[in-house]
Amino acid sequence: MSQASLERLRAAHGRMKEQLHRVIVGQDEVIDQLLLAIITRGHCLLVGVPGLAKTLLISSLAKTLDLSFNRIQFTPDLMPGDITGTDLLHIDAATNERLFRFAPGPVFANVVLADEINRTPPKTQAALLESMMEGQVTVGGRRHPLPNPFFVLATQNPIEQEGTYPLPEAQLDRFMFMIKVDYPTLEEEREILRRTTGGETREPEKILGIEELLEIQRVVRSIPAVDHVLDYALSLTRGTRVKSESPLPFLKDWVTWGAGPRAGQNLVLAAKAHAALAGRDHTAIEDVQAIAKPVLRHRIITNYAAEQEGMTSDVIVERMLKEIDPTAGVGAGLPGVKGGR
Repeated sequence: MSQASLERLRAAHGRMKEQLHRVIVGQDEVIDQLLLAIITRGHCLLVGVPGLAKTLLISSLAKTLDLSFNRIQFTPDLMPGDITGTDLLHIDAATNERLFRFAPGPVFANVVLADEINRTPPKTQAALLESMMEGQVTVGGRRHPLPNPFFVLATQNPIEQEGTYPLPEAQLDRFMFMIKVDYPTLEEEREILRRTTGGETREPEKILGIEELLEIQRVVRSIPAVDHVLDYALSLTRGTRVKSESPLPFLKDWVTWGAGPRAGQNLVLAAKAHAALAGRDHTAIEDVQAIAKPVLRHRIITNYAAEQEGMTSDVIVERMLKEIDPTAGVGAGLPGVKGGR
């Protein structure tokens, strides 16, 4: 991969980030992770309390991309057909012939904002599973391909439980990142008040088209990942599986289920993108460490004992990053842990 390709990628990333900051104050880490997912063709789940501009961030991102965009407001009465589309009876005016025609739903767009995705029942949540994994929907026994590229960017409120339905693990696993959106700092919040209570409004400009974005995605995938980086990603994912032959010892009391193979794939892909944005044509251990939390936090299922001791998935990932030796590799037994058992 040429250095020129890397420079074009970094320049496009910088322009997109600049445009987003015309609308969004702060949230640098959130924006970086969201852009990492876009250039690796990953879906994202943004989790944060109301009023933190999650929806505004996603809609603003869509405006920087010359891609089609649809927003779906998830509600308890939403049905699967409201998302995927449905077959409608059509009567030909000339021949009076009756036939069914497919009416595409809002999922037929390059960027789909699934707003408050946990407000709809599992039956409707599952309508996104096929589209997120296979880039298609099946209605009436017929398959309908979705536009390429295709992204689901979802939001979720973590504090309100009334009238919500937790996402099943199978759907959570299809999100590359779970991104936590926190409160702004004092200076950032002062700037938010200044911008939003005045008369001036600013809109982001389009930066990337479809062909440019697809080329960036190809560049990212072409970055090599050497064996010791792959082994480190495997140590992180396989070590969380407490019911496997090689769990990390300190996780046995806190974790019910660990990360699956899709977590390892996302770790490597996101590490490649992180390396590219750092100007390197190869991945390193620090690239995997930089993106481990958003990739793993929703794939580690903790138990009641962990909740009682305050062992959240983020705390567990932090401890894993400290205790797993990146140079030990993955053998037939336990992942290399500094200090052994």
